[in-house]
Amino acid sequence: LPGLHVFAIAFALEVSVGKTNTVMALNNSNVLLPCTFTTCIGFQDLIFTWYFNSTEMVGGSLIYRGKIKSKASEPFLVGRNPRVEFVGSTTGKDNNISIVLKNVEFSDAGKYTCHVKNPKEKYMEHNATIFLTVVQKMVEADNTVTLIIVGIVGGLIGLLILFMLVKRVVLFIIKKTQDGK
Repeated sequence: LPGLHVFAIAFALEVSVGKTNTVMALNNSNVLLPCTFTTCIGFQDLIFTWYFNSTEMVGGSLIYRGKIKSKASEPFLVGRNPRVEFVGSTTGKDNNISIVLKNVEFSDAGKYTCHVKNPKEKYMEHNATIFLTVVQKMVEADNTVTLIIVGIVGGLIGLLILFMLVKRVVLFIIKKTQDGK
C-alpha cells in the first residue's frame, strides 16, 4: 500500500509544452514558448520558473519567475528578463504559464525549461523542455511538382466527364433517330 501512495503522488503534477517540443522562430521576431500544468489536488503558492539552457540556475540563466497564490488569482511576477513577457492565465480552464520572447536573436536558440513547484503537493516539482531554433528566413516548400500532378489528374477527370457526356448525347440522338423510322 505505501508503494501505491508514492505512485499517486508521482503523477499528481504534470507540466507540458504541447504536442511538439521544438519551435522555430524568425530572427528579430517574437516567439511564444508554450507551457501548461495540471495538478490533481490544486495548488497554493505555486512557483513557476523558466530557464534558458538549463533545468535550474546552475549552468543556465533564469529568464522568468512567477508565483500563483491560488486558482482564483492571476500569476504575479517575481523576476524576469526584460525581453520576456508573460502571456498565460491560470484563472480559466487551462493553467497556462506561457511566455513570449521578444526580438529573438540567434543567440536565443537553445533549450528552454518550464519548471513548476507546488507546495500544496509536498513541494512536488516537474518540468518540461522546449527547443528553440532561430532562422534568418522561413523557407517555403516548392510545390511545383504537386501542382503539375494535380493539374494533370484534374484534366484527365475533366476529359473523362466530357467523353461520358458526348457518349450520352450520341446515344440519345441514335435512339431518337431509330424511334422516328
